Amino acid sequence: MVGTNLKAETMKLMDKRANKETEMDVIIQRLCQPGGPGFSGNLVDSEGFPRTDIDIPIVRADRHRLAELLNDHKIMTEKIDQNIQVLHSARLASTPSSVKDSDDTAGLGVQGSAVNIAKASTSAMDMDVSFSRPFAVIDEITEESPAAEDGLQLGDQVVRFGNVQSGENLLQRLAAEAQSNQGCAVSMTVMRQGAMANVKVTPRAWQGRGLLGCNFRIL
Repeated sequence: MVGTNLKAETMKLMDKRANKETEMDVIIQRLCQPGGPGFSGNLVDSEGFPRTDIDIPIVRADRHRLAELLNDHKIMTEKIDQNIQVLHSARLASTPSSVKDSDDTAGLGVQGSAVNIAKASTSAMDMDVSFSRPFAVIDEITEESPAAEDGLQLGDQVVRFGNVQSGENLLQRLAAEAQSNQGCAVSMTVMRQGAMANVKVTPRAWQGRGLLGCNFRIL
């Protein structure tokens, strides 16, 4: 029963996170439209006067709201990961005990609880598959770029970049994640030569273009 409740809680969190992502996508599109200020562009012109081609109060509100959404998204992702780990641990812990206790005279009750745990763990595995599916591949890395120096490799398939895992408008969300973490290490999970690898990448200014110096091709 605990596993079932935990699964239900996790699914609700995933739905809430999806709603956050939808709102984030709207804000990102608005900030990054042609001529838009982006995530950190100047709100004043070359002479120091407020720009007249944008609605400055709306831009400030959008940036503030985006920061809140990114923080909420991070908290939800961490909680979802914790729940999945608990469900997987329950599955692993139940395997030997269910086999052992199934021979006992009181086995009916034990077997019943083992079935519930097995169902919950199967659902956890299904959710984990969605988390483990790559959504982009790195098909270009510039020499001496942050991506190159921090250990990314050509052909790395991206499963997670910070709080970005899957969904729509991935390129915009990847850019937003890099911008919001400029100067801070971002955790990445990549599929490399058939195995999962964890990498820390720090988006930062360098002599080339962008904050990473690599190209993400959405799969």
